[in-house]
Amino acid sequence: MSSNRRDFIKKAAISAVGVTLGSVSANAMSAKSYSKIIGANDRIHIAIQGLGRRYGAYIPPIADKKNNIELLYLCDVMKSQRDKAAVNLSTKLSNKPKLENDIRKVINDKQVDAIFMATPDHWHAPGACMAMQAGKHVFLEKPCSHNPQEGELLVAYQKKYNKVVQMGNQQRSSLQSQEIIKDIHAGVIGDVYNAIAFYTSKRGPVPHQTKTAPPEGLDWELFQGPAPRRDYTDNTWDYNWHWYGWDYGTAEMGNNATHELDIARWALGVKYPEHVNVNAGKFQYKDDGWEMYDTMDATFRFADNKTIHWDGRSRNGFDKYGAGRGTLIYGSEGSTMINRDGYKLYNLKGELIKENMVPGIEDGNALGGGGQLSAAHTVNFFDAIRGKAALTSPIDEGAISQMLTHYANIASRIDDSFEVDETTGRIYNREAMKLWSRTYEPGWEIKPV
Repeated sequence: MSSNRRDFIKKAAISAVGVTLGSVSANAMSAKSYSKIIGANDRIHIAIQGLGRRYGAYIPPIADKKNNIELLYLCDVMKSQRDKAAVNLSTKLSNKPKLENDIRKVINDKQVDAIFMATPDHWHAPGACMAMQAGKHVFLEKPCSHNPQEGELLVAYQKKYNKVVQMGNQQRSSLQSQEIIKDIHAGVIGDVYNAIAFYTSKRGPVPHQTKTAPPEGLDWELFQGPAPRRDYTDNTWDYNWHWYGWDYGTAEMGNNATHELDIARWALGVKYPEHVNVNAGKFQYKDDGWEMYDTMDATFRFADNKTIHWDGRSRNGFDKYGAGRGTLIYGSEGSTMINRDGYKLYNLKGELIKENMVPGIEDGNALGGGGQLSAAHTVNFFDAIRGKAALTSPIDEGAISQMLTHYANIASRIDDSFEVDETTGRIYNREAMKLWSRTYEPGWEIKPV
C-alpha cells in the first residue's frame, strides 16, 4: 500500500462500504436517501465548531478541491481561536469563512449541510442533537457523549432525523485495522477471547484552580453551555477542563481510551459487558490541581468468556508495551498487536508471521492528532453524505464503544464494581445509575425524541 496521502484516502473511501461490524444496516440503507438531498457531485457546505487542537486534522480533505467542500463557518467561544484559525486557513482555502462564537447561529443557517464538532466533551451530544434536529449531518469527535444517557439520545436523534453522524474514532478508517479485523473474524488467530487496550502518556503537573475573571475574548457563558453555571477558574478553558472535575470532561477514558477500546470491542465482536471492575487513582504529582484519576486498570467481562482489559497511565511514561498506545488481541491460535501504524501478527510461539505497518500514518500521542487516518475518516463522512459509502464509524456503533468508558468512569467514581445487562447496557447498581445522566443548566437539556 502506498503511503502517499492521496492514494491512501482514495483507497480508504473505496474500501469503506460494508466494513464496520454490524453497523451497515440503518446507515447504509439511508445512504441512498442522502444522495437525494445532496447529489454525488454537489458541493457540501460545512462549519467547524471548536478551533483548538483538533480542527486542523480536517483541513486537508476540506481544502482538497476534488472533495468539493465549502467551509462556511469557523465557530469557537474564544476570539483568539477564531482569529488564529482565520489566519491559518487564509492560504489554504479559496473562500473566507465567517467567524462566529455561537454555534446556535450556525445551526440556524439553512445553507449549512454538516457540522464538525470538536468542542469540550460536555458540548458534544447537546450540540449534535441540536444540529440533527436542524437537518445537519454531524462529524462528532470522541467522546461522542458525556454520559450514558447522552449516547442513547444521540442514537435516537440519528434514527429520527436520518442524518449522517460519524464518530471521530478515526482508526476505524485504517486500511490495516480493517484488514486485520476482517482476518480475526475469519479465524486467523482462532477463537478470540481477550484484548488488552492501553495508553501511556507523560502528562505533567496541572495548576490548581483559582477563581479569576475569564480571559479576554472568552464567552464563558457559552463555554459552559449545557453545564451548570459556576465561576471561572484560571486555566480551565485551554485543555485543563479535562482534569478539573466532571462538569466538562470525561477524564482519560473519554479522552483517549475510546479509541483502543473501540478496536478491542470490534475485534472481539462483543457489545455490552456483563461485569465491570475498576482500580483507579491519582498516583503522580499528588499535590497538583489534577482532580481525576491519572491511572486506571479496568476489566470488562463479556459473555462467552471474553474479556477486555484497559491499562491506562496518563502521567507515567514507562513504555510497558513497546508503544504509547494500541490493542493486543489474543486468540486460541495466536495473537496480534494493532495500533494506528498497522498490525503485527504472531503465532502461539510468539513468532512474528505477518505485519502491515506504515509508521507515522497518524499521530499517536500528540495533542490533537491528525494525519492520513483523520483525512480518510473525513472523506468517508463526505462520501456517506453523498450516498457513495457507508460510514466507517456510525454513531450507533460508536455509542456502544463509548459506553465502556462511561462504565469505567462510573465504577471509579462510586468505587465499586457492578453487573451490566448485556442486552440493554443498563447497570445493576443503584449508585451507579445515579450517574447515568448529569445535571444540566436549565434550558439546555437534551429533549427525548
